[in-house]
Amino acid sequence: MAAASLRLPSRAGFGTEMPPMKKIILLLALLATVNGVRAALPQPDLIAQIHFAGAAKISAAATATAFTNEFCSAEALALRAQTADKLSVWLAGWLQKNSGVAVVGSAAKLCPLFDDLQKSEWFLEARSVNGQPQVAIAIQLDGIRAQLWQQNLKPFFATASFKSSGGWLVFNSSSAAQALGDSLLKKISQTDGAWLTLDINWARVLPDLQSLGLPETQLAVTAPDNNLRINGKFLFPKNLSLDLEPWRVPTNSLHQPFVSFTAVRGFAPWLVSQPWAQAYKVLPAPNQIFIWSLPQIPYQTFAAAPFDDADDALTQLYAQLQTVLAEKNPTNDLLMPLQLELTNNEISLVGVPFVAPFIQATHKPEGQFLLAGAFPNTPRSQPLPPELFQRLAEKNLVFYHWEITAERLPQALNLSQLTLLLTNHRQLEDSASLKWILKIAPTLGNTVTEITQTGAAEMTFTRKAPGGLTALELLALGNWLEAPNFPGCNLKLPPRKPFKKNHPHPPAVMPAPAPAK
Repeated sequence: MAAASLRLPSRAGFGTEMPPMKKIILLLALLATVNGVRAALPQPDLIAQIHFAGAAKISAAATATAFTNEFCSAEALALRAQTADKLSVWLAGWLQKNSGVAVVGSAAKLCPLFDDLQKSEWFLEARSVNGQPQVAIAIQLDGIRAQLWQQNLKPFFATASFKSSGGWLVFNSSSAAQALGDSLLKKISQTDGAWLTLDINWARVLPDLQSLGLPETQLAVTAPDNNLRINGKFLFPKNLSLDLEPWRVPTNSLHQPFVSFTAVRGFAPWLVSQPWAQAYKVLPAPNQIFIWSLPQIPYQTFAAAPFDDADDALTQLYAQLQTVLAEKNPTNDLLMPLQLELTNNEISLVGVPFVAPFIQATHKPEGQFLLAGAFPNTPRSQPLPPELFQRLAEKNLVFYHWEITAERLPQALNLSQLTLLLTNHRQLEDSASLKWILKIAPTLGNTVTEITQTGAAEMTFTRKAPGGLTALELLALGNWLEAPNFPGCNLKLPPRKPFKKNHPHPPAVMPAPAPAK
């Protein structure tokens, strides 16, 4: 679809065929917890439960177009192989460190098992048993591959057990995990047709991120047509106390045509509690935010947050940002020294190539806002579609996102690459991840996500998307997969060398692909 002809879909496309997740914005929506009575999680000993139907089975389905477009191209296979190699090295090191047993050729033993985990159907259950993690896996394998699993895993797990049943191999990490393995055998005949189901307790899987308050996540991925559907729940460890005040939409700044729109509310208590947010704190904290992007210029992405006194909020934010830059400029955390200017109720970031970042206090008939962008906004042209307000009228709606992913991806790539460059982080560059993203980009159409509060400590989410992920999620995934310490997330660049006199300028941001036609 050409940018010049972009129009928001009708209610059938924009509002009802909907579905986790711009990284920071989604977290704001999902993690808005406050002090309250603890709500018991349904499975407090749970680490993870996963069922994957396997690439071989999924690719044979009549509705497999979205899956094959995303995961079966030459670029996807190269990325899958690279990721399996990295995971093999990491897991081999982790197992040897925690078991104290050195295994010769450890990574080489694990790598073919990751290949089977991509192709074959399998179930996994991990729980904390007497304070120790125990794992069971049931995987569909032929006799030769089942024998390979047993001989390659046994050196890592001295007390592991294996059981074969009807073409399935069950691996129990220890005698304490045998009950988990037995329960997996019962699930083999009870699948619901989903391509992927999972139930993850993030506090146990990623203890380093406990401060974020990540909720237990349950989801199922299906494909009733050529779009992926993701439906699930977030189960919080504490009851929610969200202030879902009426939406205050910046109708005089937001206008069509746009290629993405996000609205989030109720996150103020969570934001105030986050250590990383203290450096940018403005009080009272914002409780809503709207983000949108226009098709004309790649850098026309904007965010607006309503405030009762936008001028005071801007003054507070300017003081906070000045402190941040004063700390980062001398320590080489930034590619080049950056400076702030405050004039006419607008903060400008001076010295940034390609863009002109700003934050301004605006006074509109619909209220006062802080409006941020990387490029000047264009005059209002078309009114907002009534379907947008119909979706925002949904009871207890916390998060809403719509985008034309093929159109949004080039914009998000430009912005993310430039941001990574300016903050001295590694760019995707000519990586396997970027090749994969550029390959699938033209096949990605409307992606819609909704999250609503449906219980005292529960949110329900839905998504409909050709590729399952939004543009920003794809780029976040790509950067994570290319991290030097994957599955860690160290994106820092090595110390930079001084620029030579005959090359005084910093490198340019990587060009993004043209929007899909």
